[in-house]
Amino acid sequence: MYPYPLFLDVTLYDVLVLIGVIAAFFVFVLYADKLKLPKKIQILVLISAVVGVGLGFVAAGLVQSIYFYIENGTFKWQGMTFYGGLIGGAAFFLGAYFLGGYLWFRKSETPNLHLKHAMQTFGIVICAVTIAHAIGRIGCLTAGCCHGEVFEEARWYTLPIHRITNSGKLLRIEHAVPIPMYETFFLLDLFALLSWRVLKRKGDALPMYMVLYGVWRFCIEYARADDRGETLLNILSPSQLTAILMILGGVALFVVYYKVIKKREQKSE
Repeated sequence: MYPYPLFLDVTLYDVLVLIGVIAAFFVFVLYADKLKLPKKIQILVLISAVVGVGLGFVAAGLVQSIYFYIENGTFKWQGMTFYGGLIGGAAFFLGAYFLGGYLWFRKSETPNLHLKHAMQTFGIVICAVTIAHAIGRIGCLTAGCCHGEVFEEARWYTLPIHRITNSGKLLRIEHAVPIPMYETFFLLDLFALLSWRVLKRKGDALPMYMVLYGVWRFCIEYARADDRGETLLNILSPSQLTAILMILGGVALFVVYYKVIKKREQKSE
């Protein structure tokens, strides 16, 4: 773990988040070209993604600041939380995609082009999000945040944390469950699975992501050590409640896709 600045105020966390964003755009362009997604849709997605990513980072920082306020009573703009960025970024992305698509294609020969390719497009996008998230979690590991339970002695599933003073003097060595590392492994596996579905031209990658990541996040929260507040249900953390909503939304989207969208696609062929 190396949470210290590399130059100016830039840390390894910042560098890895940037690499994740670059990887996401690379994956999108690569998959979109391979699946021959119309160029106008690609341009629409990239413009929507810039809006979504930019405002998603703001949402991620805002939600993290709210967590700091709940925990410490002070509003401090520092760090980011994935759920805040995902929900905020997704909302802005979808708004830009559907509104931009409507305005762009409404007077064209294919007024519903963005709707026709929506599920395929969102599948590619969620692959890009997943690889960015995997790399970003490595950043969390370097920053020493989002870890799990801390022990005084080493265990086979822990990594050492060196507690030092501002002057660099070693205070003690603790051993924490490296949740970001485990999540990186899971996300890379999920990225491979989603990529396989997308490149096979299946339209269920988005609901598959929502269900699988929701289940993973719900379970892994039990190993988290940092308190992110409470919900109306005391037995659930905010992340677990969000995970449940994500799972339910994914199941609903599965049903809609296979019962409605896919049947319409087959009739139009």
